[in-house]
Amino acid sequence: MDTGAAGAESADATKGVGEAPDAETKNADGAVPRPRAHGSRAPHFVKRSRPLHLTWQIGVAIVGFAVIVAGLIMMVIPGPGIPAVLVGLAILGTEFVWAQRTLLWTKDQATKAAQRALDPRTRRRNLIILIVGVVLIAAAAGLYVWKYGLALP
Repeated sequence: MDTGAAGAESADATKGVGEAPDAETKNADGAVPRPRAHGSRAPHFVKRSRPLHLTWQIGVAIVGFAVIVAGLIMMVIPGPGIPAVLVGLAILGTEFVWAQRTLLWTKDQATKAAQRALDPRTRRRNLIILIVGVVLIAAAAGLYVWKYGLALP
């Protein structure tokens, strides 16, 4: 393994070709982590047999979709609906590439939303909307008490 200047030059030369490893993407030991490959994460003995692998995929699909349906139901009734849908998607992502890509897209969108929410202008706007809303509710409550008194109709 060459760690001299020639290795640094070749690493710099390949930066324009692929994704450049940033300081953020390196492990604690300085190595760039290898991205996980898309596809099945079934055990090797399951992948060797096509009927067994198909059965495995059907089982994962049933469990994943059941968790997603339970999450959708929990959005209507009290319960952790959104986390359940994400867990169901993660279960499906262990076998299906489309679910892995959907989960990665969801994570990216959540990160972007979190960054937008932390923007000072957005925070200021949300605080102004909150204050205006509280003032309007207080004014409506005061008008109701002035007109009808504290007795309920």
